[in-house]
Amino acid sequence: MTESDATGRRRAPRLPLGPRGKKVARTAGLAGAVLGFAAAGVAAGVALERYVVGRNRDVDDPYRHEPFGQLPADRTLNVPVDGDVDLHVEVVEPAGGAAAELTVVFVHGFCLDMGTFHFQRRDLGGLVDPAIRMVFYDQPGHGRSDRLSAGDYSLEALGQGVRRVIEEVTPSGPLVLIGHSMGGMTIMALAEDDPELFRERVVGVSFMSTSAGGLDEVTFGLPDMVARIRRPLIPVLTGVNRLTPTMIDRARRVSSDLAWLLTRRYGFGGEFPSPALVSYVEEMNSHTSAEVILAYLRTLFEHIRHDALEALEGIETLVVTGDKDLLIPVEHSEEICRVLPNAELVVIEDAGHVALMECHEQVNAHLAEFLSRASRAAAGAEPQPRAARLWSSLARAGKLRRAARRRTRRTGPGEPLAQ
Repeated sequence: MTESDATGRRRAPRLPLGPRGKKVARTAGLAGAVLGFAAAGVAAGVALERYVVGRNRDVDDPYRHEPFGQLPADRTLNVPVDGDVDLHVEVVEPAGGAAAELTVVFVHGFCLDMGTFHFQRRDLGGLVDPAIRMVFYDQPGHGRSDRLSAGDYSLEALGQGVRRVIEEVTPSGPLVLIGHSMGGMTIMALAEDDPELFRERVVGVSFMSTSAGGLDEVTFGLPDMVARIRRPLIPVLTGVNRLTPTMIDRARRVSSDLAWLLTRRYGFGGEFPSPALVSYVEEMNSHTSAEVILAYLRTLFEHIRHDALEALEGIETLVVTGDKDLLIPVEHSEEICRVLPNAELVVIEDAGHVALMECHEQVNAHLAEFLSRASRAAAGAEPQPRAARLWSSLARAGKLRRAARRRTRRTGPGEPLAQ
């Protein structure tokens, strides 16, 4: 049976939709409106975006030859989790063949990969006091790691992932855990699930640009009206991605210039960040699929783990954040330090969410001193008074700056500093 429209053309009759069909139609309609609005905005501003992006990529960039994503590893392996899912892991041993006093596990954040720690890997590898083994891995669905087959992108599952990396790579000896953004939340999930590991082996934890909970209240620098609709949009976009799996990723590729500008705004706090650095962060973002992004967003908004921080009492703790972080504002780091009053809080001026990259010299100076304290804790030494720690951090910062100047004069970019 057919019907005719106003022009006389024949068309199939409309069939009544059941509850599920109506829900799918509403989802597709709303998502189409959202994506259409976004596409219109992109089209309207594309000429200006390309002009701005082109202008900023032409400046004299200190990192234009930096070998992002190309630093060598002493060992590369895949660690199985969740059945047939592999995590990509890279291990860097201490310089000069020294025995490792500490093993430092770096846990990256949402929409990034192990390259987030590029400057820490480059510059801290030459430390001799303490000599450290560095372990880097890509979280599930990020970088070169597999997606989780069961789709369980909960922070609990991520905590199990870092536990498997520890078991496989460094089953004994003192540990330091360093987590950026979602990586810090992953460490909290591990502490919640396995506080005994922290009592027995963990001698230091550094939280960078992270939160113990309350991300559903963050406005991301948007007007309140816009910020309020972000959470209801997650199931809508998830439904669209399920119905048309490539639509959102195609839209992201078309608007790559806009993505670059958004990365600069939300990742960085300085007025003129390195274009090469912005491009590298945007590249990591773009390699994370829409399916994975949407799967993680729900668990991030539900994350509340202030109580899990109790497992860190008595452990050397360094909290680092940028004062212009729009994604996880500085108040979240201050809240962590309220729960852990002995933690050291470092707020980097004019830095955004990737302060560890944008202001890596300052961050690395604090990390070097933090690792020294963790090494003394592992050896059973008494902790330094806070004033002595501050003086030591300033001295170490000067040493790193001098080493950076020597490296600039004598070596090519990307080679490790001599500590």
